[in-house]
Amino acid sequence: MSARDFVPPIDDLEELRAAAASCRGCRLHERATQTVFGEGPPEAAVAMVGEQPGDKEDLEGLPFVGPAGKLLDRALVAAGIERSTVYVTNVVKHFKWRPAGKRRLHQKPNAEEIKACWPWLEAEVAAVHPQVVACLGATAAQAVLGRQFKVTQRRGEVVESPQSWLVVATVHPSSILRAPDDAGRREQFDAFVGDLSVVARLLAERQAASP
Repeated sequence: MSARDFVPPIDDLEELRAAAASCRGCRLHERATQTVFGEGPPEAAVAMVGEQPGDKEDLEGLPFVGPAGKLLDRALVAAGIERSTVYVTNVVKHFKWRPAGKRRLHQKPNAEEIKACWPWLEAEVAAVHPQVVACLGATAAQAVLGRQFKVTQRRGEVVESPQSWLVVATVHPSSILRAPDDAGRREQFDAFVGDLSVVARLLAERQAASP
């Protein structure tokens, strides 16, 4: 199974979003409320790619609207990146979860599910043409840069993906929220802002170099 059969041969974000709503490229759609496609300007300077939508995103149909998204917004301000220049999306477009009483707990997508959903991310990046792709978390980084890539060792580096995308990988903001205390969260937040500042510098350099 793959999303390949559902991705239209176009580079219009609205048409891609409409097509993704009926994607049946893997079985995750069976338990998800809806497809959560990317969101942002069609000519965004940077595309930020996470793992998958969470519970709140699944219900609202928009990426990064939960606690991790609010933390990302704060970090973007701190790094000097205009939120209006950012396209946010996920490698996997449906919420994978398991029940825990009345709660729905996040489950990590497996390699088969990531591979099945990959054509949507390719189509999004092709439509947006971002100057930089920022991978948030190991799942996104390894989907884009290969399973050997270690975010813990190479976060904040500028690398080129096999698709010739200019990529900076960092942690997922949800990992910061899981820090055991306030001091740990502040430390991890500052490191996250440092990684996003690399993205900001790249954008500034590319803007300065453009005629």
